[in-house]
Amino acid sequence: MTTDDKQTTDDKQTSDDRQTSDGEQSQRRPVGAVSGLPLPQGSGPERQLLEQWLDFQRATLAAKCAGLDDEQLRHASAPPSNLTLLGLLRHMTDVERHWFQFVFGEKDSDPIYFTEEAPDDDFVVTDADTGADTLAVWQREVDRARKSAARRSLDDTGVNPRRPAWSHSLRWIYLHVIGEYARHNGHADLLRERIDGATGF
Repeated sequence: MTTDDKQTTDDKQTSDDRQTSDGEQSQRRPVGAVSGLPLPQGSGPERQLLEQWLDFQRATLAAKCAGLDDEQLRHASAPPSNLTLLGLLRHMTDVERHWFQFVFGEKDSDPIYFTEEAPDDDFVVTDADTGADTLAVWQREVDRARKSAARRSLDDTGVNPRRPAWSHSLRWIYLHVIGEYARHNGHADLLRERIDGATGF
């Protein structure tokens, strides 16, 4: 084999290796080094990426609550704020319920934790609130949200009965809820670090 032939063979092998690597990467979602949470892919169909980013944010909040007892979950660890991890979980439960169900007029989608008279009660926790129960209710609403979204296209719209002049596409709802989780996951970062020093997503 001549030097030129060997170079051509090496170049082809490198190209083949790169194609295989790229192909495998497109099939595998990378994993966060700290938490092991599956990260969204770097490219793909719009809906797939929206779903992956939302699931990543959901998983991040769950990870921030993992391994803590009820007292720790109820602890407002970053004064003067009265936010707690359990309160954030309750809040995001009603966010899921509101945006993926209530605005589309689905049955049994009224708020669980707050009322019009007390709109911030979803953040308020008592000694009777437990992590296991709150996580179970949140997971139920996440599952219901996924099923509701699966029945609709990204261009389907719903109306917030409290603001009837506004309509929201499912695409907008995905983006809004991702942003809502991202904001509160930042709060959860600080709360968790103050509780036991755990950091990272």
